Amino acid sequence: MAAIGNATRHGFLVREGDALERLAQVRRVCFDKTGTLTTGEPQVVAVCAGEKDVSEGALLAVAGAAEKRSEHPLGRAIVAAATEHAGAAPKDPTSFAMVPGRGVVAEVGGRTVYAGSAALLAEHGLAIPDALGRRVDATRAEGATITYLGWGDTAAGFIALADRVRENATATLSAVWETGVEPVLLTGDHEAAAAHVAAELGITTYKVACLPEDKLSFIDDSERAGKGVCMVGDGVNDAPALKRALVGIAMGGVGSDIAVDAADIALVNDDIAELPHLLRLSRRMMTTIKINLTFSMTLNFIAIALAISGVLNPVVGALVHNAGSVLVIVNSVLLLGWKPRVR
Repeated sequence: MAAIGNATRHGFLVREGDALERLAQVRRVCFDKTGTLTTGEPQVVAVCAGEKDVSEGALLAVAGAAEKRSEHPLGRAIVAAATEHAGAAPKDPTSFAMVPGRGVVAEVGGRTVYAGSAALLAEHGLAIPDALGRRVDATRAEGATITYLGWGDTAAGFIALADRVRENATATLSAVWETGVEPVLLTGDHEAAAAHVAAELGITTYKVACLPEDKLSFIDDSERAGKGVCMVGDGVNDAPALKRALVGIAMGGVGSDIAVDAADIALVNDDIAELPHLLRLSRRMMTTIKINLTFSMTLNFIAIALAISGVLNPVVGALVHNAGSVLVIVNSVLLLGWKPRVR
C-alpha cells in the first residue's frame, strides 16, 4: 500500500493490487508512438488530391466527415483541420465503423468512404495510382504520417500529418535504459516515420505497420524469451496489448476509455517522465518485501529457540513478536516517501 501511495504521488493510478509486483519482473517496455511518445496532437501538413475530379478542400471535407466519430489522434486532427478550413464542423456520417490498425469506413454523402492505411484500401479493392504513390513516398521521406482517402475503386488522395515528440521523451527513455529495461517502439506507422522517431529517442528495436495482433505476437514472443513486457499505450488499438502484457500502462488523459479499462495502471497526467521512477519503485518494493520477510522469520525463529531453552518467558516473547511487527510496518511505510538516489 505504501508503494501504491508513492506511485499515486507521481501521477500513477494503480488499478490492480499486484501490478507493481509484476512490474518488477519487466525487462522490456513497449511504447505506442502516437499519443504516447509524441504529444498526441498531430497536425495536417498537406492535403493531396489524386486523379479523381475532387479539389483538396473537398477531399479534406470528406475526410473530416468520415473521421468525425473517430477517437484516434490522427482522426481528431483531420476533423480539426476540416473544421478550420470550412469554418464549420464536418457533416455527420450516415454510418461509421472503425477497423483496428487500419482506419475507418464511413458512409458520407451516399458513398462508402475509406480513410486509413494502404492496407485498408487494398482490402476493399481500391487501387492507388502510381503518381499518387510517388507523392506519398516523397511526403513520407519527411517523416509525415499518411492517411489515404478513397471511394469507388481508387484512392482519391491522401492527407499528411505530423506529430512532435514529447519534450521529455528522450531523457525518459535514456532513464529507462539505465534501469536495465529495454524500450521498444510498436507502431502502426510506416518505416520512415518510425525510424525517424526511433533514431531521435535512441530506440534500437522497433516494429512498424503493427496491427493489434502484431503487437500481441511481439509480446508473446518476448514472454517466451523470458523478457516480461510492460505495454504503454493510449488508443483502442492498444487495448488488447495492454491486457496481454505482464503490465499495461494507459495514458489517462489523451487515452481512450477502452485503453484505460484494459490497463493495470493509468498515467493520470500523461507525463511519461515518471515511468523510470515507477520501474525503480517496483523493484524497491520487492526488495522491501524480501527484507521484511527475512527479518520477521529470523526474529521469530530466534525467539522460539530462546523460549524453548527457557531464556524468554511468554511475556517477553510476546513483546519481541510485536516489536518485530512494528519494525516491519515502519520499514514498509518508508516506501511512501522513497526516491531513487541521485547520482
